[in-house]
Amino acid sequence: MIRLDPLTANPLPASPAAPPTVPHWALAAGGAPSDAGAAFHAGAALASLDSLARAQPAWAGAWRQRLALNCAAASMRLAGRSEDAAALRDAWQLCPAGADPGPAGAIFGAWRQLALQPPAVSADRLAKAAEMLGLAWDKEALADLCVAIDDELRGGRPAPFAAAAIATHVVAMRPDAELFGWWHADLVLAQSLRWPRPLPLMMAQVFGPAFRAEGGGRRRKPGEKGFEQAVCVALVQAAADACRLAAELSRRAEKLLAVAPKLRAKGADDVIFLLLNEDAVAGSLVTKNLSRFAARRLFERLQQLEAVRELSGRTTFRLFGL
Repeated sequence: MIRLDPLTANPLPASPAAPPTVPHWALAAGGAPSDAGAAFHAGAALASLDSLARAQPAWAGAWRQRLALNCAAASMRLAGRSEDAAALRDAWQLCPAGADPGPAGAIFGAWRQLALQPPAVSADRLAKAAEMLGLAWDKEALADLCVAIDDELRGGRPAPFAAAAIATHVVAMRPDAELFGWWHADLVLAQSLRWPRPLPLMMAQVFGPAFRAEGGGRRRKPGEKGFEQAVCVALVQAAADACRLAAELSRRAEKLLAVAPKLRAKGADDVIFLLLNEDAVAGSLVTKNLSRFAARRLFERLQQLEAVRELSGRTTFRLFGL
């Protein structure tokens, strides 16, 4: 089931400029970095990502939602679940409108909404996110959390440290809410950097090497020794991954837009718009201009032109995306 927010979808032509990349020296491994070195590398990586976070190329929606999917897939491990990216797509896309997508689908929805909405904070928004992440929080605690976020932002600390601090604060309030802490980390990062929309970044790195102690020890969690440095190191990799994904989607979007004039289906523009703004589009899509049969033929044509990929690996209930 496609759920598109028209306020955040942008049908502009693809940006002619190639997406930026994180400098090689910021990614180069040179042993355990110092606190200052880790912060400096994180700043360089976020500077590379900054122009992308502010831009609105045609494929920005698909990029943000693919980042959301990556974070949701990593969330499954933290939540003690087994769903992978394919299962999360199914939970979301195959759920009837207005129906409960299940716990895994709801977690995916929380990351999707993070990427769709401006990084404003309200108790209602946090309550909705907590509910989608499977947490029950009382209104007073959420109001206190809003105050803590505001205090952190007014403190003016560099963005990576503000993100680390709010994740630590959430876990201190509720040790069982680490996932909520990472959701907040991306929200506060976007607010600190004045991005128009948050980018789901941090959760995808939680089980990576940045949060492992030297020698492959246990994972560093919010509030533990070395956590702020680990957040800085993780942001370098997160920014590099996001830039690489942007470059990949930019090339695919360019190809999709190039073949658009060859499409004769009446509803082709609607499908292209969705492909540019969503992680995946159901092959059984029906719009006011497109029947299910016409949609199937259109996606077959796009596949022949190598302008889309089939993402499910199935012959029925197929999903397509850049």
